[in-house]
This record gives sequence, C-alpha cells and structure tokens, in this order.
Amino acid sequence: MKKSNIIYASIVGAIILAIILYFSLRHTEGDGHEHADGETHTEESHSDEKEPTAIKEVELNEAQFKASSIELGTFSDKNLSEVINVNGYTKLPPQNQADVSVYTSGIVKTITISEGQYVSKGQTIATIESPEFTKLQEAYLTSKSNLEFLKLEFERQKTLSDEEVNSKKTFQKTKAEYEIERSRFNSLQKQLNTLNISGNGNATATVPVLAPISGNLTEIYIKIGSNVEAGKPLMNIVDNSKMHVDLLVYEKDLFKVKIGQTVRFVLVNQDNSEVKGKIFSVGKSFENDTKSVAVHADISNNQQKLIPGMYVNALIDVGSNNVKALPNEAIIKADGREFIFVLEEGHKEEAHDEKDGHNHEDGHEHEEAEGKTFHFQRIEVKSGTTQLGYTQVTLLQKIDANAKIVLKGAYYIQSHLIKNEGGGGHEH
Repeated sequence: MKKSNIIYASIVGAIILAIILYFSLRHTEGDGHEHADGETHTEESHSDEKEPTAIKEVELNEAQFKASSIELGTFSDKNLSEVINVNGYTKLPPQNQADVSVYTSGIVKTITISEGQYVSKGQTIATIESPEFTKLQEAYLTSKSNLEFLKLEFERQKTLSDEEVNSKKTFQKTKAEYEIERSRFNSLQKQLNTLNISGNGNATATVPVLAPISGNLTEIYIKIGSNVEAGKPLMNIVDNSKMHVDLLVYEKDLFKVKIGQTVRFVLVNQDNSEVKGKIFSVGKSFENDTKSVAVHADISNNQQKLIPGMYVNALIDVGSNNVKALPNEAIIKADGREFIFVLEEGHKEEAHDEKDGHNHEDGHEHEEAEGKTFHFQRIEVKSGTTQLGYTQVTLLQKIDANAKIVLKGAYYIQSHLIKNEGGGGHEH
C-alpha cells in the first residue's frame, strides 16, 4: 500500500512540474513589444533596422551670416596633378638695383629723401658742393669763347687758302688749333652733363645728385657734411616690381623642366595670394656640388608683396591636367567623412513673414518679419590632391551646376550645426 502511494505521489509531482515548465516557457516567448495595432515586435527585429542618413541643414539669420564673414563661390580649375614641387628664393635682377654715386669729390650739402621712400628716375635726392664745379664751368665757358674765335679764323684762313692768298701752312695751323679746342669743348660739355650742371647759366658750386632708377631707397650711407669720393656709393635703390625666383630642381625631375613653363607659389602670410611666373632659363651645371640645378623664372610683383631673399615653396606645371578644386578651408571633416556647405536655392536673403498676421481682440492684424535667413545644406565630398591652398574635390552628392559653395566660413557653419544638433538641430 505504501509502495502504491509513493508511485502515485511521484506521478502527481511530475505532472505539476511539467505544468510549471510549460507556462514558464510561454511567458518567455511572449516577452515582446506589443503595439496598438496588435503586432508584437521583439528586440531582435529592431536591431536589424537601419536609420537613413539625415540631410544636415543649417539656418543662419542675417546677423550671423554677416558676422561669420562667409564667402560664396564655385569650383576653380587648378592644375594640381602634373607638377614638380621645388624650393627656392626670390632674387632681384641686377638691372633693378642701383648704387648712387658721384664722379668727383665734394661735401654733402642737402639730403632730400629718407630710407624706404619711393623715388622716380631723375629725381633730385641730394646735393654736393665743391669748388671744383666752379672751375669746371669756368674752363667750359673759356673754351666756348675760344672755339667761337677759332671757328671764324678757320673759315677766314680757308677762304684765303682757296684763293691762294695765304700759304697752306698757315691754314693747316689754324685748322689744328680749331679742332683741338673743339675736342676740349666737347669734353668739358660732357663732364658738365655727367655732373648735371648746365654750362649756359651762372657758375655754381653745388650740383644735384639724381636717382638713376625708380624704386625704393633702402640704405643711405651719408649725412650732411659728409665728404664724398668719386665712385663711392652714397645710397642704394631697388625696384621690386620686376623680380625672379631661383628654384633648385633635382636631377630626377630635370628632364621635365622646360623654358616657358608656368611656376606658381602661394604667399602664406599674405592672404594665401598666388604668384605666377614663367621659366626663362635652366642651369647647365649642378649648384654647389649638389644634385640640383638652378632654374630661373620671371614673376609678377606689381603689388610689391615680394622682397629679395624670400624663401618660397613653388610648383612647376609640367602638364595641363586641370581638376575641380576648392580652397582648403571650404572642406570640413566630421564623423570620419568630408563635407562642403552649399547655399540652398531660393533661401538666400529670404524673409519669413506671417502672411495672415496675428488677430487680437481689438481686431487689428500685426505682421511679424523675422528678417533674412540663409539655409545651407551639407554635402559629402571626397578630397584629392592638395596644393597651394587648394584641394581637388569630388562630389558624392549631386548639386546644381550654378550652386553657390561656401568658400570661407565652413567651420563656423559646422560649429553652428553641432550646436543645433545638441539642442535638437534643424534636419530634413
């Protein structure tokens, strides 16, 4: 009897355990998210869903747009692929620099200019005083008077000789005296011209010192009362409007360089402005026991931004493969990708007005204007070669052919976007 009770109890216990396990398993399978539509979604089904990439858009008001100094533009065609990167320095041609000196000794009486000042060719920049100038003018006037007398005597003796009234010997003597005096007069006249003295006026002990070229005065070696010597430099003038660069090209690239090719470099400390030039000479020997050859190129320096001796990193264009490029600052990086900002068509200087206005209890309508706004869309791109402040850009999203791209101020717009996203930004 006891044995049958034990068997019975075991069967009942097994049945109860099976019932508990059954309901426990059903509760686990039904632990999903049930929505109002009756569908049940498990967490596994949510994990497989991917959110589409949001199009980032930034809205700036007129004050923000002006404060950010944003510049708009489009792509530039740049030769960023087939180039040789070289180093060198600016150099002033000898014909664009001059030492100011005089042809005779004297004392400095006046100085009419100061260092750094621009002077024109022929401008008086100082005066020199010496009694020698008076003596030279006296000799010139005496020679001039003698020449006039000898000329008349020469013509008279020539007439008498032709008529065989006088002997040939007398005529030859007069002729020799006349030619000697004429040579002396011409010599004195050239000396006066060299000293910038007019021989037809009153005698003076002071002569002007004239600028031999136009340019800027870089150094003055004299002062009032200084004793000057013939041929000794008094001042130095340079004309930086015409300059060239000496570039060092290594042996491996030398065969690619030819006369007439374009040279480009950027002035980093002067708004990244680009300077262009053309190669006019290629060296025929290595420089200073190195494996580099000097290449000379004329450059334009009309705005006087360059001075001699400036170090430059330049590019020599050896091909004609142009690419679409943007300034480096137009490209921003975020989330491991690269982007540019484009002004959305129709949003530039758009005024937001409430057309219907606000109806108040007095029955009046009030129209509010929020001012002009600018909408910018962030476009993903891929960058390529970077040279001279520009980067090759390939669009990964389509934009209009005449779209206005942010060339300057992209980082400001990006920071504004991050700020807005932190507080629920403007997205489509």
